[in-house]
Amino acid sequence: MIRVRRLSTTVTAWLILGASLAAAAAIAAEPMPAVAPKAEAATPPEPRSQSSQHELRLGGQLLRYTATVGWLIMKDDKDQPVARFGYTAYALDGVKDRSRRPVTFAFNGGPGSSSIWLHMGVLGPRRVVVNDGGYAPPPPSQLVDNEWSILDATDLVMIDPVGTGYSKPLGEAKGEDFWGVDQDIKSVGAFIKRYVTEQGRWGSPKYVLGESYGGVRGAGLARHLQSDLGMNLNGLILVSPYFSMASGNDGIGIDLPHVLYLSTFAATAWYYDAIAGKPASVDDLIAEVERFAYDEYAPALLKGQAIPAAEKQAIAEKLARYTGTSAEFWLRADLRVSHVQYLQELLRGRGMIAGRIDSRFAGPSLNPLNDVMDYDPFFPAVGPAFTAGFRQYLHSELKFDVPDDYVVSGGLYRKWDWSHDQPGVVDDDGTKTPMTNTLPDLEVAMTMNPGLHLLVEQGLYDLATPAMALRYNLDRLRLAPDARKRIRVNYYDAGHMMYLKDSAGRRFRDSVVGFIRETDRL
Repeated sequence: MIRVRRLSTTVTAWLILGASLAAAAAIAAEPMPAVAPKAEAATPPEPRSQSSQHELRLGGQLLRYTATVGWLIMKDDKDQPVARFGYTAYALDGVKDRSRRPVTFAFNGGPGSSSIWLHMGVLGPRRVVVNDGGYAPPPPSQLVDNEWSILDATDLVMIDPVGTGYSKPLGEAKGEDFWGVDQDIKSVGAFIKRYVTEQGRWGSPKYVLGESYGGVRGAGLARHLQSDLGMNLNGLILVSPYFSMASGNDGIGIDLPHVLYLSTFAATAWYYDAIAGKPASVDDLIAEVERFAYDEYAPALLKGQAIPAAEKQAIAEKLARYTGTSAEFWLRADLRVSHVQYLQELLRGRGMIAGRIDSRFAGPSLNPLNDVMDYDPFFPAVGPAFTAGFRQYLHSELKFDVPDDYVVSGGLYRKWDWSHDQPGVVDDDGTKTPMTNTLPDLEVAMTMNPGLHLLVEQGLYDLATPAMALRYNLDRLRLAPDARKRIRVNYYDAGHMMYLKDSAGRRFRDSVVGFIRETDRL
């Protein structure tokens, strides 16, 4: 899940859910020799994995599969260890020719998030039970067979990038070697290549599936894998994707994101009955607000301080009507309200705040005078259930007990190098573009690989990566008509992790499975 610096530390602090476990060292009680022996060389790090056999009944079919959890040791060109790279893989048993079966590499975003959300929310064979729009049941966390898993259509590899899960730098490598747009793309790409080679999967149809910041990573990987590593993908599946700072970060002095967040403000106000004369359909409201955003709101912002007072007042009144707030609120903000300010304001009179990851989640306001969110109500509602459920799953079902802690989220976005070696930008001196944008990477990948298809799943109540920003970004991809035909998009009346809603989870599964089955032999 993409994070925004303007969120308070309270919003992100909960994510750092695991504290490091200290392993006690047993010291032999022998007398000290007269001359101390020479120190032994450090033991080279070794790959580790644990496999186990399981069953899943999916759509009336009994699937037998092997689950493997562990890590690979990644090395540099001097054969020195640089990273321990963790993963959890699921492979269907009884497959005669594994090289022809699809394999999907999946990850969440952050940057700095492990893969537990997609893993235990919709993709894997086991699922954590939560309450859509409210708090999950109290402990113990409930794990059930996942009727939405995609394991019948594809083998699955859940990836934890360096700094998350069990993945960490080794030897002389540092976090900074992995924590950046390009560094991350290259390290995840190296893991995929290594896994495909070791498992004999070069012949398999291949898919990359990423959520949130996974849009940056996924688009970058699509180009990097084919252009630098010689590996074409059959499909790229993006869930609530983030591509670009210029379109995806409001509140940083750029007008465009304010325009692109507006229809999700309106959808959220519609959900909470905060709009007078509320339309019957949220889709009709979104369409109306997006026309206003492009035709009136964007031109008004472009005028800056030259906008006439009467026009500014008229725009503020429309903004208030569409978003369930007041014209005074918008005027005080110079017509530029960030989403964290809006979520604090919308339900202020009810003593509540709405969620950012999914605005259908609401919680009590900790400080009604604040103009930013104290926390995101989504996270305490579902986060602890996912964390506890996954840790228990590792221990009781996958039998993977190691002294190292599994890092759910490391808050790496604070340390991230957001610059990018963007294709099409002339940078003979090696300078990167300072603001992330991997849409050009996606353009290159889809143009150079006519077998690459794109599937996007997007929630309407997502204020981390709003739907209008997605439409704006996809509409500006410079693609030939035949390439554009290879893009399909689905929208859900849910948030960033739309699959947590039961009806959306089933639709999500059907969409992804259908996409894979349609494209794995094209």
